[in-house]
Amino acid sequence: MVLVARALTFVDSFRAPVAVSAHCDLPCGVYDPAQARIEAESVKACMEKFNASDDNVFKTRAVLIKEERAELVKHHLWVLWTDYFKANHLEAHPGLHDLFWKATKSAGESKKTNDTAVADELLAHIAEIDKIFWETKK
Repeated sequence: MVLVARALTFVDSFRAPVAVSAHCDLPCGVYDPAQARIEAESVKACMEKFNASDDNVFKTRAVLIKEERAELVKHHLWVLWTDYFKANHLEAHPGLHDLFWKATKSAGESKKTNDTAVADELLAHIAEIDKIFWETKK
């Protein structure tokens, strides 16, 4: 096993180094906070429909859909945070890390309640992220 590893290291030493640079996984047009916003709007709509209904079956469905959408909000935010935003963005917007933390926490909190104020807070965080996102695209 050790001989195989040494042989591979020897072979690798003949390869020319290749410099690779990329801002994100694909051209930047694939990233947009709108995806998180749309899902967050669905979270709020499910809360509103839950609160307006007396039908327990409907309410159960509204909660299930709300929780799925809240997970999608977190997913879209994490993709933006981990794949799009870079160190230079954080330098230009020092509160960005905290903003993403608050937004993803709000998405998680929205799973625990049907209080639309929590959804409004989530939407406000996403609106701030959206503003910063579009500033970075200039």
